Amino acid sequence: MGEHTRTYSHTTQEALALMGGQIRLARKQRKMSEADLAARIGIARSTLQLIEKGHPKVEIGLVFEAAALVGVPLFVPEPSGLAPHISRIDDKLALLPQSVRRPRSEVKDDF
Repeated sequence: MGEHTRTYSHTTQEALALMGGQIRLARKQRKMSEADLAARIGIARSTLQLIEKGHPKVEIGLVFEAAALVGVPLFVPEPSGLAPHISRIDDKLALLPQSVRRPRSEVKDDF
């Protein structure tokens, strides 16, 4: 059986390229080598190169860790600002149903 090749939207590809570019720029501004940052993350230099190129198959946790280590903001300007956002999301999720199901049949409401 052949392997299915996943395709990503243009927006996703651009977001990945932007994040990777921001990480690379911040690393260079901090005068860190690829080897130094890769060692701090605990990954191979080749994996860091994939992160900086915006490759979609790299684990998101590794991308976020690289960003955090070089000071690229994740969602908010300061890392300490993430907790209140998480709390608000949790509050909103608590108000919604636990699961979402598709209707069993299409509702016919054209009278």
